[in-house]
Amino acid sequence: MLSVKDVNYHIAGKLLLSDVTFQVSDKQHIGLVGRNGTGKSTLFKLLNHQLQADDGKIEVTGNWKILSVKQEMPDGEITPLEYLLAQDTERNELMAELENCSDTARMADIYDRLIQIDAYGAESRAAVVLRGLGFDDEAQNRPLSTFSGGFKMRVALGAALFQEPDLLLLDEPTNHLDLETTDWLELFLKKYPKSFILVSHDRDFLNSTITSVLHLKNTKITKYNGDFDTFLDVYTLKQKNAEAQNLKAEEKRKHMMEFVRRFHAKATKAKQAQSRLKAIAKIKLLPVEQNDATIEFDFPEPDELASPILSFEKVALGYDDDVVLKNLSGSISADDRIAVVGPNGNGKTTFARFLAGELKQKKGVRNATNKLKIGFYRQNQFEELETSITAYEHIQKYLPNAIGTQIMSHLGRFGLGGDKAAQKIKELSGGERARLLFACLTAERPNLLILDEPTNHLDLEMRESLISTLTTYKGAVVLITHDRNLLNRVANSIFIVKNHTITHYDGDVSSYEKALFG
Repeated sequence: MLSVKDVNYHIAGKLLLSDVTFQVSDKQHIGLVGRNGTGKSTLFKLLNHQLQADDGKIEVTGNWKILSVKQEMPDGEITPLEYLLAQDTERNELMAELENCSDTARMADIYDRLIQIDAYGAESRAAVVLRGLGFDDEAQNRPLSTFSGGFKMRVALGAALFQEPDLLLLDEPTNHLDLETTDWLELFLKKYPKSFILVSHDRDFLNSTITSVLHLKNTKITKYNGDFDTFLDVYTLKQKNAEAQNLKAEEKRKHMMEFVRRFHAKATKAKQAQSRLKAIAKIKLLPVEQNDATIEFDFPEPDELASPILSFEKVALGYDDDVVLKNLSGSISADDRIAVVGPNGNGKTTFARFLAGELKQKKGVRNATNKLKIGFYRQNQFEELETSITAYEHIQKYLPNAIGTQIMSHLGRFGLGGDKAAQKIKELSGGERARLLFACLTAERPNLLILDEPTNHLDLEMRESLISTLTTYKGAVVLITHDRNLLNRVANSIFIVKNHTITHYDGDVSSYEKALFG
């Protein structure tokens, strides 16, 4: 069991965690939720003993093993399968000891222990995890050095899942996964036989995997039973009840103060007035947490264009001599909401770059209507921000002909007006940087938005803002994302990228997911 009691932690002199207390026992599936910057990752580091609490106790009883996903990417000539098996130190040590053991009694003990830990099924279990994370038999036996950074992070995740610790700490585990692999991980965690604490901003993923919530807000943690939607309902009701009781208490206080003001100078009423003052002092308002300010995305309205705004016929795409996608034909209408799905590495981003006009086709024809403007959100855009310049200086590149008041007005649509515009990007929070990227994306009022994993740096509240904006946006939208909540609420059409081509799926995202897993 894990016990956290009265833990305090400061960072740069600021109190981040205050009197944090909770317990985790066997087979608990917990979601840790809260706005970006509230301290969720810091709490994980405290639980993992990467940081030391200023005050309080973090105790583990019953020989519990706590594990999180390694941050450094595995690399080298070792294969994914070998890497996972290498993490099982007890199995490896016992197997090595067995090779040189001549004591029959000790050998018997080793064999007993190997059977207890299912040592002989380890390779099969590792292969199942890797297959679920998108590695076929050939990929499982290729050197790690041949994989992209995203697939190396999958191997790191797989290593943690394979070890099956008593308490697994998962911080945004779906960030490097496609929709199909996210579905597999969801099923894996639903059946996980031990405990985990999950940080995720994917609402559907939380609802499907957790049975309780730790809510981190204003340095405090409060525990709620149930999935994420149940937590939201209970939390919202609690806030409304507290506000209603406070309103009644304030009305009572005003009424009593009015009596004091009217009669405190009269000798016959002086004692009563004093009594009222004492009663007023005893009226305590219930604590009502102020909701965090969530800036709504405000996309400028594009010009209307006749459909289709973009079409393509018998297109082949690739790099140098390598053909990634072929036989692509289709069109995009002015009001389309298209989800592009399929396993990572099959060409979703290649297709997005083609639609955006960044990648020229090897064969075929691409036709775009006159005056079509495209906003393309690339999945690595966040990491490529030039942090030494200001938000104002950055967006000038996207509005080269605009005057200062126009630039400030556009930044203001995304909560970056006033002093924020003059701040260096490195001084902006993660949410503010995300809003800056969307301000740049929509600067020229695009008729077509192509969004390649736009939610990786958005918390739940900002994802809700993005969803709300996209549902009312008057242009077309092409979405590549593993966030099912976003896809289910925005997309009305599905393109499947698989087997070097693209097919149209006649159904919604939920039915596509059901088709994947029966």
